[in-house]
Amino acid sequence: MSSALDRLKSLTNKISSYELARKENLKMLEDLFNKLHIDEKVGDFKNLFEFKAINLSGASLVRETMGEIKKGKYLQILAISYDKEAVVKSKNISLGYFGRAENVDAELKDSVVDFVIRYRLEKSFMTLEHYHSIVGDLKKSND
Repeated sequence: MSSALDRLKSLTNKISSYELARKENLKMLEDLFNKLHIDEKVGDFKNLFEFKAINLSGASLVRETMGEIKKGKYLQILAISYDKEAVVKSKNISLGYFGRAENVDAELKDSVVDFVIRYRLEKSFMTLEHYHSIVGDLKKSND
């Protein structure tokens, strides 16, 4: 009995930890949204999540080389929108252009990298909720 209770406590702590991390991530993401002036292109913060994805040009997002500048490239945040009704389904939209990557201030570059990673973390949470909901719907229809 104690083992089951310990597992439940551990699971509860993990879920609680994820929720706290998510709230903190969203707050920091919104701060970066304003700091990087992405609000000027997107408007409301909630509209940011209408994009399918956000990519980065000019700096690495690979864990081992995170934030490393790609010489000769331009530091830019690119959003991918998707319109299933359009002839060209997906479109890249620049949310922030910061100039040649090697000339960008290190603190600004770090904020840009931080923004993209935090966006992707929140988008992952949203995807998890979406598929959890679908699985719930499947269970209901199979009962």
